[in-house]
Amino acid sequence: MADYSDEELDILPGDEEQGMFEHFRFLVDKGQEPMRVDKYMSSHMEDTSRHRIQCAIKEQYVQVNDKVVKANYIVRPGDVIRFVMPYRRRGLEILPQDIPLDIVYEDEDLLVVNKPAGMVVHPGHGHFESTLVNALAFHLGISQGPEAEDERMGILVHRIDKDTSGLLVVAKNDEAQLNLARQFFVHSIDRLYVAVVWGNIKEDEGTIDANIGRDPSDRLRFKVYDDPEKGKHAVTHYRVLERFGFVTVVECRLETGRTHQIRVHMSSIGHPLFGDDRYGGTEIRKGTIYAKYRQFIQNCFELCPRQALHAKVLGFDHPRTRKRVRFDSELPADMQALIAKWRAYTKEKREEP
Repeated sequence: MADYSDEELDILPGDEEQGMFEHFRFLVDKGQEPMRVDKYMSSHMEDTSRHRIQCAIKEQYVQVNDKVVKANYIVRPGDVIRFVMPYRRRGLEILPQDIPLDIVYEDEDLLVVNKPAGMVVHPGHGHFESTLVNALAFHLGISQGPEAEDERMGILVHRIDKDTSGLLVVAKNDEAQLNLARQFFVHSIDRLYVAVVWGNIKEDEGTIDANIGRDPSDRLRFKVYDDPEKGKHAVTHYRVLERFGFVTVVECRLETGRTHQIRVHMSSIGHPLFGDDRYGGTEIRKGTIYAKYRQFIQNCFELCPRQALHAKVLGFDHPRTRKRVRFDSELPADMQALIAKWRAYTKEKREEP
């Protein structure tokens, strides 16, 4: 049976089905006296602070009778109050673990971490330990019990796949979490990835605008849908960085965030990610039939034994200062080695008589 991670099965913030998901719902009693909505909610959500509720209201996550309201809204008998977020509620107990983190930046509101390939982001489905969240719980000194209603480990406002490396932003308080979640929801975050894909892409740059949804024949895969009524809207912009004939190094900029978006989109145009087992990237898609070439490809797979995809750049408005910040990370050693090997191979082929 294939080993798969939680984020390959479930919806998580930032790379997900778009929509608002209900976390809490209240029907105001007939005998309820007039009361501000923030005070009403804090009195009915004992494990959630009034400050957090006020932050949620400020970021437009609280609705009364399906309309966004302000903190001073006075509740009335029969009102339906909903606390919604742009991701599904999670309630797993988190075990803090002392796992080294590559922290690129940290302040009182957030931290940016460079996740290595092979690390699962969030516990679940057989991965309850040694995840990024376990490491963050230890680093930040927080954990969430199985009965806790306050989403303390909602600090992760987005994620990347287990075998994708790169940058993630982590919220350290309620204001940062709610503000960053909103930025991901409205697609104002800058996300640039570098990938190695099979084939020689004809254009120097292009855009893939194609709906993505789960593949009904394989629940671990996603696919492109031509029918506009199926799947979810997804847009990926790509630009060629380097060509090696049989493979191409590209930069991908996400306009939307869908599960496996780059992997699915590039595969849909005939250029699956090198080493991506789920989308055909571990087959020899381009090149010769000779044994020497096949051995070269096998050596490449061993150098980078995962999909060649790295979340290189992350930019967003800082939730406190509102100033734009941008973080860049080097390609990890396995992808650097893969690209260097292809560069040397291409040079050798050019120099052959």
